[in-house]
Amino acid sequence: MYLVDAKQMREMDRRTIEAYGLDGRILMENAGRGATRFFCDRIDRIGAKRVAIVAGRGNNGGDGFVIARYLAQKKIRATVFLLADAARLSGDALANFNLLAPIKVPVIAIIDEKAFSKYKSTLLHQDVFVDAILGTGLNSDVKGFFKKIIDFINQSAKPVLAVDIPSGLNADTGQICGVCIKAFATATFGFAKIGHMLEPGAELTGKLKVVDIGIPNFVAEAVDPRVRLTTSNQVADALPKRANAAHKGDTGHLFVVAGSTGKTGAAIMATNAALRSGAGLVTLGVAAGLNPILENQVIEAMTLPLPEVAAGTLGTSALKPILESLEGKRCLALGPGMGTAPETVVIVTQIVQKCPVPLVIDADGLNCLVGQTEVLKNAKVPIVLTPHPGEMARLAGVDTKTIGKDRVAFARTWAQKLGVCLVLKGARTVVAQADGSVFINPTGNAGMATGGMGDVLTGVIAGLITQGFEPEVAARAGVYLHGLAADILAESVGPVGYLATEVMQAIPKARTVVTELIDGRPQ
Repeated sequence: MYLVDAKQMREMDRRTIEAYGLDGRILMENAGRGATRFFCDRIDRIGAKRVAIVAGRGNNGGDGFVIARYLAQKKIRATVFLLADAARLSGDALANFNLLAPIKVPVIAIIDEKAFSKYKSTLLHQDVFVDAILGTGLNSDVKGFFKKIIDFINQSAKPVLAVDIPSGLNADTGQICGVCIKAFATATFGFAKIGHMLEPGAELTGKLKVVDIGIPNFVAEAVDPRVRLTTSNQVADALPKRANAAHKGDTGHLFVVAGSTGKTGAAIMATNAALRSGAGLVTLGVAAGLNPILENQVIEAMTLPLPEVAAGTLGTSALKPILESLEGKRCLALGPGMGTAPETVVIVTQIVQKCPVPLVIDADGLNCLVGQTEVLKNAKVPIVLTPHPGEMARLAGVDTKTIGKDRVAFARTWAQKLGVCLVLKGARTVVAQADGSVFINPTGNAGMATGGMGDVLTGVIAGLITQGFEPEVAARAGVYLHGLAADILAESVGPVGYLATEVMQAIPKARTVVTELIDGRPQ
């Protein structure tokens, strides 16, 4: 599913109107008609309710005028509250505004705070708000009169239906521009916007409906959107049914290097999660002093004691046996809980440059690369990095707020800069590829805010690579399955309090859920 930014959407509209010859009023008509149908479906007994269309003077307001007309034709009590002088309307918005009077749609002009005070009581007596105030082009904070209107609508506690995007939401980043409508549902036009899918935008958008307004496929392809939403169908296509005659040699052998004193749990979870994802064999390499502990915890996996420089800490003497042990392996998962001792930092940088199989690097593996990210460019194999915002901030030398301002752009920039597949974890995890493509993951929930989740994700992604998936595909599918497993638990166990190990155990169920989509589709 393509996601677009505001500039790309404007370009698609322009090409559709100018190159394809489809009039702008037709696009607006299609948008308003589709939005009306969706809104009527979302609001119970809307015919018995009073609906306020709060409209600005731009095309977003124009869409609102079309919606008002269609509601009136359905005998629904709709009133337009115009936040501008009607004399300032122009173009398609003006044309649709002029169609309201003949069918007697009431219009109340609220052009300033004085008028707002006058009509507050009228607004409060409305049952439903349609937000047609500001569109997708907003990139600065909402202030003054419009800010007060948005605050008022939010405080009314009435359901709000947003036209194209909740007013105040940045369409490119999902960030709030000072203040933002909290919508019950949003009808967007042509394509979903990136901001609809990233938090806090996803929560503020509510139930999202993409309305087809008639933009031809060739126009969309010419604009070339590079951001997509990962879908269950994509993951299902990447998870073909395993042959009945398959054996553990077919499904690959993964090597995991992880763990240190006090952090053995990370190694255990990464290892067992790889097995849960379907990897045929897994060997866990750990500091020799920790091996007796871990052997009892990863009984389906093998362990390899490695030379340690201090109790539970890997040193440079471990480099040779690690590299030798990669013979016959399909992937190396590096970093969960392994610590950041000086000699550990040395072997991590050496492994990155010498590893002969795809690498998944997480946690302390990432921390060992702080200030040394250039070594990633010397790698001979594909690399997947899985940082949370704190780890990414350390790698990039910025603060987490900088990352949060535009997670898609940040992840893309660093994936391209380092030549890696970058999994920027968090609510709506972003998977950026070195070619500039970006995927936003829709699965997962707030119950995942607990220790060990990242270790499980590392194992899942590495386990999928081990089974033969391309690293970029494994990253997208692994993130999706990981989040879906948590969603399954949130529904069956409760929204908060389930553990990372339980998510790990639910991975096979998540895989079954998506692979059943293949069986259910027409052949």
